[in-house]
Amino acid sequence: MMKDLASALTAANADVFAKLGLDPKHADVRRSDRPDLGEFQANGALAVAKAAGKKPQEVAQGAAAAWSATDLAPAPTIAGPGFLNFKVTADALAKRAQFVADDAKAGASPVEHKRRVVVDYGGPNVAKGMHVGHLRASIIGESVKRIYRFRGDEVWGDAHFGDWGFQMGLVITALEDELGGFDDKAKLDARLKSLTLDQLEAIYPAYAKRVKEGDIDVRDRARKATAALQGGSELHRTIWKAMHDVSMAAQKRDFASLGVDFDLWLGESDADPLIPDMVADLDKKGLLEDDQGARILRVAKPGETKKKKREDGTVVEVESPDPLLVVSSEGSAMYGTTDLATIVQRMRDQRPDLILYCVDQRQADHFEQVYRAAAKAGYAERDQLEHIGFGTMNGPDGTPFKTRAGGVLKLQDLISQAEEKARERLKENEVDANFSKEEFEDIAHKVAIAAIKFADLSNFRGTSYVFDLDRFMSFEGKTGPYLLYQAVRIKSILRKAEEQQIRAGAIAIEHESERTLALALDAFDGALRTAYDKKAPHFLAEHAYNLAQAFSGFFANCPILQSEGAVRASRLALAAATLKQLALTLDLLGMEVPERM
Repeated sequence: MMKDLASALTAANADVFAKLGLDPKHADVRRSDRPDLGEFQANGALAVAKAAGKKPQEVAQGAAAAWSATDLAPAPTIAGPGFLNFKVTADALAKRAQFVADDAKAGASPVEHKRRVVVDYGGPNVAKGMHVGHLRASIIGESVKRIYRFRGDEVWGDAHFGDWGFQMGLVITALEDELGGFDDKAKLDARLKSLTLDQLEAIYPAYAKRVKEGDIDVRDRARKATAALQGGSELHRTIWKAMHDVSMAAQKRDFASLGVDFDLWLGESDADPLIPDMVADLDKKGLLEDDQGARILRVAKPGETKKKKREDGTVVEVESPDPLLVVSSEGSAMYGTTDLATIVQRMRDQRPDLILYCVDQRQADHFEQVYRAAAKAGYAERDQLEHIGFGTMNGPDGTPFKTRAGGVLKLQDLISQAEEKARERLKENEVDANFSKEEFEDIAHKVAIAAIKFADLSNFRGTSYVFDLDRFMSFEGKTGPYLLYQAVRIKSILRKAEEQQIRAGAIAIEHESERTLALALDAFDGALRTAYDKKAPHFLAEHAYNLAQAFSGFFANCPILQSEGAVRASRLALAAATLKQLALTLDLLGMEVPERM
């Protein structure tokens, strides 16, 4: 496996540092943030100068004088207080570009130590349709799953449906009121057969609102229904199954439309059978405490506190994080209980080295409770559990995205809006003139999904962003449609080359735009490794845009098919390598490139 240029330069620089008696761990070479001074830079002279008893400039001068890897780069120049700046040779750049062109993974390196990883993302609830609030978890989680799997880990994506909590009891209670009770079995069976997701979506918020407004009767009956469901009541489980099946079918369609898929379509209910034994185990280990009729597990360490204001205005110190509520006063399992049991289930079934939870950042405190409880109980090590938090997708007013009427926008409606906007943009560019209706619709869908996904993934997941469909759908600038257009343009060039029986050949780097493109191709592995390490796909999104920009400059300044001989063969090989890497990067982001546009 050929190293990327930054790694190769680092290894060579480390040899120089070692020869000079300097700590080689400070010899790191990275891509320069001052390309006017050099393509790569090393700042280690500043870190080792004091220990060497020299000024950074002297250390840098000694390193430059001792540089020997001239086939990789000439001796570095020195700038500022002692920065080393490198410009790689044309031959080294050509060899690296050729490796990218020939490599099935376009220059990407595999992970050094393969792991078993579960990625928990998506997380829709039964009895509710998917809405824009599920968008970021689905998009980010799908990309993280693909990145980990691509680098060689064994990965399971799990949708982890919310199908076992209080909301289930709430909907069962609503159906009981609608039918006047469950005594008439034929009436109940007929109602369950006619049940639709739209009906469930109307039922749930209506009864949730009643509880929120203080309807204690509905709240208590829903709690009892939840406990009966979890306790194994045949009646309640029959109703639950009808709700579950209707919801699952619709959500699978929505996920497929978004280009998201799972290896495990499991929910909270799948962990439920483990809860009795788990609670007994926690009790046996002395971890459970009685608290006002409920049972809790304390996860705060001695002395860990936070300030809390009481209703009377006084401020007191309370333990932090809060205890995990394991069993409610009604005897039902809580949200955290099923999450804890799910960890037990995954450790038993997948035996993962790592479980990643791609869930809204606002759930950070909850997951800290669960992770600490799992570690305290000995179910998993704390560093095996990680929350990949993310910010919100906001409207123009800076608050979480809503419809104009102030409601939550359904995911399918958002996709439909994006598809309609994609059709408009494509027709403006007269793309519809040369395609069948089926192919045009396929292109519009891919453009719409690319616009939605790139808008999300081009931001660091921890930040919030404003959703602006008009801007995201542009075929110019930093957008998904622009990236698809660049990839499709390369496909067109390669088709023409094939028609003219023009073959790619050995890559040579002569023109400055060829150099810029080869450097962009080289950057893929570094971007991929960073995205992997930080669980942050935006590093790959940034790489995709930089690569497309580099190709655009190359295309403008370096004629491909119009050239001749070895130059044409080299440029065609660079174009093919770019397409391979760009399409691969987009796939890791969950975007599919059409054949034509």
